[in-house]
Amino acid sequence: MLDLSKKRIMLTGGAGFLGSSLAGKLKARGCEHVFIPREKDYNLVEEDAVKRAFADSKADIVIHLAAKVGGIGANRANPAKFFYDNLMMGAQLMEQARLNRVEKFVAIGTICAYPKFAPVPFKEEDLWNGYPEETNAPYGIAKKMLLVQAQAYRQQYGLNSIFLLPVNLYGPGDNFDPDTSHVIPALIRKCVEAVKAGAKDITVWGTGKATREFLYVEDCAEAIALAAEKYDSPEPVNIGAGFEISIKDLAGLIAGLTGFTGKINWDGSKPDGQPRRMLDTSRAEKEFGFAASVGFEEGLKRTIEWYSRSLSKTAV
Repeated sequence: MLDLSKKRIMLTGGAGFLGSSLAGKLKARGCEHVFIPREKDYNLVEEDAVKRAFADSKADIVIHLAAKVGGIGANRANPAKFFYDNLMMGAQLMEQARLNRVEKFVAIGTICAYPKFAPVPFKEEDLWNGYPEETNAPYGIAKKMLLVQAQAYRQQYGLNSIFLLPVNLYGPGDNFDPDTSHVIPALIRKCVEAVKAGAKDITVWGTGKATREFLYVEDCAEAIALAAEKYDSPEPVNIGAGFEISIKDLAGLIAGLTGFTGKINWDGSKPDGQPRRMLDTSRAEKEFGFAASVGFEEGLKRTIEWYSRSLSKTAV
């Protein structure tokens, strides 16, 4: 087991939604040397900035969370940017990690890397059995290249590089911007705003038939910390909660928790995205003892409460 408390850690994306939770987990483990390269100071798409980040951090371990991400709308509007930025960040960071002889590189992928029609639950060995869902394929494939690079660098250079595949995340601190948010914050915002305005209905993208799995952000942060400490293998590992819920049922659940009692209209002209998503999470439990601990409804309540508090602070 790797004692993280004694290491200098570079945490890319450390100021973001997942990164801030992981930074807290590392602090709780006694990690005093966590370097977070902020985007305004280090544009990790550029090679010179990546080199500076390594020179400034003197990292023993790299945990690469930074990504250009968004919901279906953002992916459809920016496929080239999502592909290029994610590909270049990952490729350059791992190459510089090798050149700087880091002890471990923890690469974070995405469930979007799985084939569109992968058998449910998704098993890691199905990762290459088809093309990803079209609306987020450029993003998913760019992130999947981290797995190819990690395995190649382990084989040729002996780099201890691991690759984790988190499912869709949610929780306090999520992105609630209507142009770029994922489904849970988007639905929470719609319902809260409808209640506030006294609206009788809301409109949601798609048919509601697609299913998704969701993992509370603090659970995901704990999984990454555990993997950084304990996992050393070329095989990818799913990180999830092991359940699925339809978007229709999700919308109903969020409506109930926010107090919205109006009608939910479904806009079938908008895409559903991948038909089904749920991970087989047995490898993570077997390899480094991770199992999700926060129940879905409890996690939603915490997220809604956080969003409501943030609105109150903004209004003051």
